Amino acid sequence: MTHDPADLTAAEYLDGAREMTAADRPFLAHLLAEEAARLTADPATGAGIRAAFPAPDTV
Repeated sequence: MTHDPADLTAAEYLDGAREMTAADRPFLAHLLAEEAARLTADPATGAGIRAAFPAPDTV
């Protein structure tokens, strides 16, 4: 099922981040987690999400 990205929730972005981590796609996981954190009302929760999905090194 396709979704309009404007309709996705933080939980859905976080699920996507977990899926991308499992698929060894760390940069996509990071981007999805950043969006999940942005949509999260609680700053502490957002910080926890960002800490769980750090930006991969791009060396």
